[in-house]
Amino acid sequence: MHPSVLAFCDVDETLIGCKSLLDFLRFHFTERYGAGGARHSSAVVDALGAQQAAGASREEANRSFYRGWAGERVAEVAASGLRWYAQRSRDPDFFRPDTRAALSAHRARGAVIALVSGSFPAVLAPIAAAVGADHLLCARPAARDGVFTGDLVGGPVIAEGKRRLVRELLGCYPDVDPEDCFAYGDHVSDLPMLTEVGHPVVVGDDAELAAWLPRAPRLGHKIPSRRY
Repeated sequence: MHPSVLAFCDVDETLIGCKSLLDFLRFHFTERYGAGGARHSSAVVDALGAQQAAGASREEANRSFYRGWAGERVAEVAASGLRWYAQRSRDPDFFRPDTRAALSAHRARGAVIALVSGSFPAVLAPIAAAVGADHLLCARPAARDGVFTGDLVGGPVIAEGKRRLVRELLGCYPDVDPEDCFAYGDHVSDLPMLTEVGHPVVVGDDAELAAWLPRAPRLGHKIPSRRY
């Protein structure tokens, strides 16, 4: 049976309660390199804060974040991501229960689930598996000979980057009407993704996002019960 609905979902602070990029950065480098790794992750975080204070965009900050991974082996980072998820997901507050329940309800009615995030597969793959996501639309760090270069393939998946990937995936399902689709986001930078579908849902308390989408439901409201 062909799906008639796609449900797109941001990850950090929408599906999970933390900022996965920063949390995993600290986890990986501290676990792997001890005090030196902790200093490296702190330096990356401090540099990101300084960039944002100077007015850098979220896209610029995202690129800077991935430069902090240059020289790390892809396979080792992927294995570290599994350990990070195994540890963090034991926290009952790791997943936002309302968002996870919403995605489960969509899946039960036959929807295709796509996670959309500026994070990267090492972090997101175990989360996607846990919620049964069909697609992972995310940042793709460049690698050479199995080692991250610090660059991105295709650019950051922030703001308009999310819109681009959502449109590309919708194009793979020509029989699906975007007006029938859903999207979940917690920040105004998710607006380009949210406005690509007929049913945007605001997660959390971002007043700016809520002002842009005054008619959008907030999580806690029941998803309309209907067959897709």
